[in-house]
Amino acid sequence: MKSSNKILWTIFLTIFIDMFGIGILIPIFPLLIIPHSIFKVTPDSWTTAQGFIMAGWLMSAFPLAQFLCTPILGQLADRYGRKKVLAFSIGGTAISYALFALGIYTKSIPLLFFARILDGISGGNISVAQAVIGDVSNAKNRAKNFGLVGVSIGIGFILGPFIGGKLSDPAVISWFDAATPFWFAAFLSIINVVLVLTILPETLQEKSTKEIDMIRPIHNMLKILKHKQLLIVILSNFLFNAGFTFFTTFWGITLAYQFNFTQSGIGDFYGYIGIMIVLAQGGVVRHISGKVLDYKVLNYSIILTGVCLLGFYFISKPHVTWIYYITPLLAIFMALSRAFNMALLSRVSTNSNRGEIMGINSSATALAQAIPGVLAGYIATHHITLTILVGAFTTICGGLLFRFFYKDKV
Repeated sequence: MKSSNKILWTIFLTIFIDMFGIGILIPIFPLLIIPHSIFKVTPDSWTTAQGFIMAGWLMSAFPLAQFLCTPILGQLADRYGRKKVLAFSIGGTAISYALFALGIYTKSIPLLFFARILDGISGGNISVAQAVIGDVSNAKNRAKNFGLVGVSIGIGFILGPFIGGKLSDPAVISWFDAATPFWFAAFLSIINVVLVLTILPETLQEKSTKEIDMIRPIHNMLKILKHKQLLIVILSNFLFNAGFTFFTTFWGITLAYQFNFTQSGIGDFYGYIGIMIVLAQGGVVRHISGKVLDYKVLNYSIILTGVCLLGFYFISKPHVTWIYYITPLLAIFMALSRAFNMALLSRVSTNSNRGEIMGINSSATALAQAIPGVLAGYIATHHITLTILVGAFTTICGGLLFRFFYKDKV
């Protein structure tokens, strides 16, 4: 029991540090493209529309690389163990943050892209961590343990954007700039590597003997097509994540452009979202876990997440405070959807293929973040809030797909 708790808390910290680093990005991205920003990296000759398009591609570079490489890391984790792969993945993340900071200093757009691609190539942190949780979970505590992932994500989003906004603001300390948060995230990632190597035991009991498939992403898509129920789960999760990505990709920029938020204000708002997610995970998810079947929760939670996103679309500048009223509901339905989706995938997998299935899902999730990120940049050139509308309908479609087509075999 003590060993299991040690593993869970180590993974909790691992996911927290990873999400903290991702959260730091949120208030920084608008600073890189907003006209007259002292941290702007785009050339002065570029239009606002060109800046939107570049931002969309830059945000998509990471998940696109993840789509290609995370399934390979999942196979390596099934064959050689979770611990080694997790340490390698976090180490690559640390290097990528340092390179991104250098890219900001030098205003090198190619270096910014390279840093995000490198992070995506090595960024199997979450999927391997989920495999570890699956290794040490049983039917009774599975959703509760995966709810822990949501809590760590939530806390990461509380502190990541909040601290990112503060560390990038020269008004807080004169030598702070847009690169400072990334040096800080690199330092935390190095600490994370040390913790994984020294504290985390190996949880893989049955190692896979399959050869490593270097074109696994393509095979994954074909494999999903052969399993109708797995296809429904992952496809609905794909639409859920795609819709939310349409929202998140340009929501920080929307706050800056439409509601005149500063980087500190953007960080504060995302910190508020994080607090709501933690409360939802610690309260709602843990209360429901073990009492309601995972698929019955997902029948409603995904659709209601989309409805909340639709609410954000109708908020006008005079009524900006409504973003704080809708957020708690969004956090509840987001927390339920993420925790019980992971619980469902873990339930239908075995110890020997859990890393592979989590890798398939992470690959699909990465693709769900890459495609909308690119498209959102072009959509935003027409009107920035259109990305929110598209995201809401995409999420609702994912919920309807699961609600009417998934049939559980308990």
